[in-house]
Amino acid sequence: MNIKGYFQESYTELVHKVTWPTWSELQNSAVLVMVASLIFALIVSGMDAAFGRLMQFIYSLLY
Repeated sequence: MNIKGYFQESYTELVHKVTWPTWSELQNSAVLVMVASLIFALIVSGMDAAFGRLMQFIYSLLY
Protein backbone atom coordinates (compact mmCIF):
# COMPACT_ATOMS: atom_id res chain seq x y z
CA MET A 1 0.00 0.00 0.00
CA ASN A 2 1.31 3.43 -0.86
CA ILE A 3 1.25 6.50 1.36
CA LYS A 4 -1.65 8.14 -0.53
CA GLY A 5 -3.83 5.08 -0.03
CA TYR A 6 -2.94 5.00 3.65
CA PHE A 7 -4.06 8.60 4.16
CA GLN A 8 -7.25 8.06 2.17
CA GLU A 9 -8.18 5.01 4.23
CA SER A 10 -7.30 6.82 7.47
CA TYR A 11 -9.49 9.77 6.50
CA THR A 12 -12.38 7.52 5.52
CA GLU A 13 -12.18 5.64 8.80
CA LEU A 14 -12.01 8.81 10.90
CA VAL A 15 -14.92 10.47 9.09
CA HIS A 16 -17.27 7.54 8.50
CA LYS A 17 -16.45 4.73 10.93
CA VAL A 18 -15.41 6.40 14.19
CA THR A 19 -18.16 7.28 16.65
CA TRP A 20 -17.25 10.65 18.14
CA PRO A 21 -18.59 11.59 21.57
CA THR A 22 -21.10 14.38 21.96
CA TRP A 23 -20.22 17.65 23.72
CA SER A 24 -22.18 16.53 26.78
CA GLU A 25 -20.31 13.21 26.91
CA LEU A 26 -16.99 15.07 26.68
CA GLN A 27 -17.95 17.37 29.54
CA ASN A 28 -19.02 14.44 31.72
CA SER A 29 -15.77 12.62 30.97
CA ALA A 30 -13.72 15.72 31.77
CA VAL A 31 -15.47 16.15 35.13
CA LEU A 32 -14.93 12.48 35.93
CA VAL A 33 -11.21 12.73 35.12
CA MET A 34 -10.83 15.88 37.24
CA VAL A 35 -12.57 14.30 40.24
CA ALA A 36 -10.57 11.08 39.94
CA SER A 37 -7.33 13.07 39.62
CA LEU A 38 -8.19 15.12 42.71
CA ILE A 39 -8.95 11.98 44.73
CA PHE A 40 -5.74 10.34 43.57
CA ALA A 41 -3.73 13.48 44.42
CA LEU A 42 -5.25 13.60 47.91
CA ILE A 43 -4.42 9.94 48.51
CA VAL A 44 -0.82 10.39 47.36
CA SER A 45 -0.49 13.56 49.46
CA GLY A 46 -1.79 11.71 52.52
CA MET A 47 0.61 8.84 51.96
CA ASP A 48 3.49 11.30 51.55
CA ALA A 49 2.59 13.09 54.79
CA ALA A 50 2.27 9.79 56.68
CA PHE A 51 5.59 8.52 55.35
CA GLY A 52 7.25 11.83 56.23
CA ARG A 53 5.99 11.64 59.81
CA LEU A 54 7.09 8.01 60.06
CA MET A 55 10.58 8.93 58.86
CA GLN A 56 10.75 11.85 61.31
CA PHE A 57 9.83 9.46 64.12
CA ILE A 58 12.47 6.93 63.06
CA TYR A 59 15.15 9.64 62.76
CA SER A 60 14.22 11.04 66.18
CA LEU A 61 14.89 7.60 67.68
CA LEU A 62 18.32 7.42 66.08
CA TYR A 63 19.61 10.93 66.78
